Amino acid sequence: MSVPLQIAEAGQADPDLAAARSGSVLALLGHLGVLQFSGEDAEAFLQGQLSCDVAAVGLRSGTYGAYCSPKGRMLANFLLWREEAGFHMALSRDIASSIQKRISKFVLRAKVKVSDASDTIVMAGAAGPKAGQALSKVFPDFPNGPNEVSRQPDAGTVIKLKDGRFLLSLTPSSAAALRQQLANILVPVGAHAWRWLDIRNGVPLVTAATQDQLVPQMANFELLGGISFDKGCYTGQEVVARMQHLGKLKRRMFLANIAAQVEAGDPLYSEDLGDQASGIVVNAEVSPDGGYDLLAAVQTASREGSAVHLKSLGGPVLRFLPLPYAPG
Repeated sequence: MSVPLQIAEAGQADPDLAAARSGSVLALLGHLGVLQFSGEDAEAFLQGQLSCDVAAVGLRSGTYGAYCSPKGRMLANFLLWREEAGFHMALSRDIASSIQKRISKFVLRAKVKVSDASDTIVMAGAAGPKAGQALSKVFPDFPNGPNEVSRQPDAGTVIKLKDGRFLLSLTPSSAAALRQQLANILVPVGAHAWRWLDIRNGVPLVTAATQDQLVPQMANFELLGGISFDKGCYTGQEVVARMQHLGKLKRRMFLANIAAQVEAGDPLYSEDLGDQASGIVVNAEVSPDGGYDLLAAVQTASREGSAVHLKSLGGPVLRFLPLPYAPG
């Protein structure tokens, strides 16, 4: 299938995407919000709410995690790290306020304060072969391993992700200074370029369009280290554990490209299931190679034995690509 000219050129002509694919970049991530959890009971409270092992998160470490409904479906996913005053959670900005309100209902008598810091903390991302060397000049105590965290009082916090990229938590003034200081080494790009890198690295982001749709394993979250299976109870834990140990996971998240405009939440169909939807688009961005790249949670049987179409059985066909981790 040929890629429509206007869609192909949109990605191929985008300098931010070109830089993200082959260079070293720095992006301000306005699509991410931040929730703060403070108080002496914050660790115990979050341990009973989140899929990750909060007790194992120290001042030098971070982790992916999910906040689920009682039915085990993700209401949010996030990166969690610990600061001196408590925990910070980076999640999709469009759901930050609603997650704050929902999780606050369960605080009850616990000594925990949940606040939305999305307007006071700036999230940024750095990627590419020169990113580590550039950031090490700003963060002398630099993180070396996956999920390792370091901080500089006048600069902010930097977390090394499992795929080798870096997520930064900054004040507005330090974000502006960092962007200017590193502009000659790291190309400033828009948040869409970072979201494309997330997709190509197989890292999903639950947004308002996909809330309450996926059990964490359907988004490969156990492969990304976002689920602890021996930490004890948390909201949705029974369903998540049953899926892992007793059930057969029928739907998985895959990387794909499509020659059509696509958005998170769009339904997917396949011949083997007829009028029954076989999956959902989790995230999508214009690709520098043409069309759109996307993460799609799809019935594994449909992925393996049938063509998967966007929005209807007559819609454009997904072309699956290998993820940098299993499944591929």
